[in-house]
Amino acid sequence: MMTILQTISRQCFQATAIGFSFKVRLALSVFACSILLFSCRQLDVFEKNVRIPSYEWAGNHKADGTFFISDTLAAYNIYIVLRHTDSYNYNNIWLNVGLQSPGDSIYFQKLNLSLGNDAAWDGIGMNDIWEVRKLINSQPRRFKKMGQYRFSISQIMRDDPLAGIINAGLRVEKQQQ
Repeated sequence: MMTILQTISRQCFQATAIGFSFKVRLALSVFACSILLFSCRQLDVFEKNVRIPSYEWAGNHKADGTFFISDTLAAYNIYIVLRHTDSYNYNNIWLNVGLQSPGDSIYFQKLNLSLGNDAAWDGIGMNDIWEVRKLINSQPRRFKKMGQYRFSISQIMRDDPLAGIINAGLRVEKQQQ
C-alpha cells in the first residue's frame, strides 16, 4: 500500500514540477520579448565592407559604395573599417579616401591610420583576424545635402599588392543625442 501512495505522490510532484517549469519558461519568454520590443530602436548606421581578393589589396582595387543621407540636421561620425590578418607586415596603413556629395565632384583625403604597435593590434581580434574601426572625422559631421553619397577607399602603401588585408569599408553612424 505504501508503494502505491509513493508512486502516486511522485507522479503528482513530477506533474506539478513540469507545469511549474512550463509556467516559468512562458513567463521568462514573455518578459524577454517585452524587453526586446520596448528596447528596440532604429539604429541610424550605414556600413559597407568590400572583400579584398586573396587578401592582397592592389593599389587599383577600390573599396567603394554609396549611402543615403536623409537627415541633414543630424551629426554623423565616419569610420574606416579594416579587417586584417596577423600576418599584416605594418603597424599602420596609408589610405586615399574619397567622398562625393550629391551633384558634386569627389573629394579625396590621404589618411595614415594606426593599426597597432609592436606589442598589440588595435581593435577586436579572433584567432588571427583583427577588425579595426578608426574614426576619421575629429568632430561629428553634418552633411549639407540630402541624397546619395559615394565613397571610395584605396590603399597607397609602397607594397602593391598589400598582403594581409581582408576587407576595407566605411561606417557612417548618426550621433546619438
